[in-house]
Amino acid sequence: MKLRDRVGLNVRNLRNSRGLSQEQLALAADVDRSYISEIELAKNSASIDVLERIADALDVDAKVLFNERG
Repeated sequence: MKLRDRVGLNVRNLRNSRGLSQEQLALAADVDRSYISEIELAKNSASIDVLERIADALDVDAKVLFNERG
């Protein structure tokens, strides 16, 4: 699995586990909702700064976004 795919899946799984919509996550991370969608679908890769803001909004360490899921 490509890293872009893994990050997208992790963002989606973490967002869903916290009961957040894409819109809520986008507002908390100060990005556009469509950008969250593109990251989750691996259509776009995010900068380190954006990933850090997403991780903060999800209340996780940014490295969690890169973890392999079993």
